[in-house]
Amino acid sequence: MYPVLMFAETEAARQQVLAYLRQGSADGALVFSTHAEDPLPALLAAEGLPCVLFARPALPAPLTYVDVDHRQGGRLAAEHLLARGCRRAATVAGPLDLPAAQDRLSGFQDAMARHGHPYIPIAEGGFTFDSGASAMTRLLAEHPGIDGVFAANDLMAQGVCQALREGGKRVPEDVAVVGFDDSSAAVACRPPLTTVRQPMEEMAATMARLLQEQIEGKLTEPTSVIFEPELVRRASA
Repeated sequence: MYPVLMFAETEAARQQVLAYLRQGSADGALVFSTHAEDPLPALLAAEGLPCVLFARPALPAPLTYVDVDHRQGGRLAAEHLLARGCRRAATVAGPLDLPAAQDRLSGFQDAMARHGHPYIPIAEGGFTFDSGASAMTRLLAEHPGIDGVFAANDLMAQGVCQALREGGKRVPEDVAVVGFDDSSAAVACRPPLTTVRQPMEEMAATMARLLQEQIEGKLTEPTSVIFEPELVRRASA
């Protein structure tokens, strides 16, 4: 058994993936879909082909998936910023057509509201370094007194830190920054990022196990496995 990496960003590529699975060239698929309107999950569900998704699909489909509790991750970020004394927090959200970005934002807003902060300035990013930097520049222009930022992934948080430095702000002395993922970007960031960890290794292993169970006929109905996030403290907050 060996893995095959296939990209399915066009209709032709999606049909190639489906044909590959129909013909038995692969026993099943581990699917990483990052676009809300991606039709591939629904196509796989309609074909009844063995597959496991990373993250809850944006459009409901009877498919097995593995995910993390994004809302709880947003709450952890809020509670940490509040515990540091931040009272004028803002957030750089991910693309808000994605369930993960929506849930991270909702969790953060809910926790802040529970502690008496009903309004949180928001700038939407695209989960990239550059989008995080531009979003932070916009936030600083509109809300110069910001003292804490939750960025919905580590790459954007890196961009946030750069924009803060360029705006004459120190991290974390003037503005504390929390990211999400605990990716390599969190360690590469200067200063290293405090971030919300999703246990990628455990999640990937669970995806592989669930796919194997489908292939062997042990798993015949869609299921979901949701992991708990964890706050990892470093120098940025």
